[in-house]
Amino acid sequence: MRLTFAGALPERGFDVAFDLAEGETVAVLGPNGAGKSTLLGLLAGLLAPSEGRATLGGDVLFDVGPGRRVLVEPRRRGVSLLAQEALLFPHLSVLENVAFGPRSRGLSRAESRATASAWLERVGTPELAGRSPGRLSGGQAQRVAIARALATDPALLLLDEPLAALDVTVAPAIRTLLREVLQGRSAVIVTHDALDAFLLADRVLILDGGRVVETGRTTEVLTRPVTAFGARLAGLNLLLGRRTETGFTGSNGLVVPWEGAGREGEEFALAIRPAAVSVARPGGPPAGTVCGAAPGTSRVTATVDDIEHRGDVIRVHAAGMTADLAPADAVAMGVLPGCAVEVSLRHEDAIVYALPAATDAGPAGGRTGDGR
Repeated sequence: MRLTFAGALPERGFDVAFDLAEGETVAVLGPNGAGKSTLLGLLAGLLAPSEGRATLGGDVLFDVGPGRRVLVEPRRRGVSLLAQEALLFPHLSVLENVAFGPRSRGLSRAESRATASAWLERVGTPELAGRSPGRLSGGQAQRVAIARALATDPALLLLDEPLAALDVTVAPAIRTLLREVLQGRSAVIVTHDALDAFLLADRVLILDGGRVVETGRTTEVLTRPVTAFGARLAGLNLLLGRRTETGFTGSNGLVVPWEGAGREGEEFALAIRPAAVSVARPGGPPAGTVCGAAPGTSRVTATVDDIEHRGDVIRVHAAGMTADLAPADAVAMGVLPGCAVEVSLRHEDAIVYALPAATDAGPAGGRTGDGR
């Protein structure tokens, strides 16, 4: 069902509005304290807004303002919440856990058990029906929790970090299961994992400070971010700048020729992978993929702000960007915090695009701009 949401809680600094199309899944991301849990609480009916209105399929979930206060109780909203932990009832069998929702909505015991059995079959755990929750592994418990959340056929499914508590060997299978059961279902999933957003969501909503700061199709946000958090999530450098007569000039002075549309002086951005950025000591050969002052490259001189070890590479922070170097290259060049370097990139590796006129405009704040 279609969801429209606008809610504010001033004491939490929360003021968010967005729409969710029927059958669409939106991933909600953001740093700690951004308002993600508040959003789920308002949708589920666990929190009451100070002001706002939300509807689901035409039915009001809440409508609060001067002279009006409608708050539909959680069990009557048609909303189901799947938390990080399975939170199964310890005194009920797996079958009875899943049957609890349909039974509480008025189905007979036989109908509720039949529904529960069908969902246990759907999530691949029919053999667990007679077990107690205490005898389940983490992956098994989460599969049962998914079956329980869906057994009531909710109009809206809320997922709060559903894979966060799972072992890395179990999470991929549960992610695949969620991808299957979310097809054509209206859902809101809170996650910190870009892979969850990419595989499970049609659209991304990034919150920061209780506001929507970025929203768009998942592939768009993960390739053309407009916020620092979105760039970190996508594993990209984000360099802000302006459209110039000949192309793009970044805030760090990097000049990149570009022939796309846009007015001179308009706010633009450049996105590039750290692995595609090269670093050299002034006057020396660069490490990485860029060769000297070859045609089709741009460079800027800067001071190294920091270096960090990340897996099998050394990440160098300079000129407002990051570059990934092989440890041997970093040692050979003597790259240390405070030293001067030249940061280079190939034009073909960069994506240049216009920034939206406003990124905090709520549901109307779509994404604009052309790639290369």
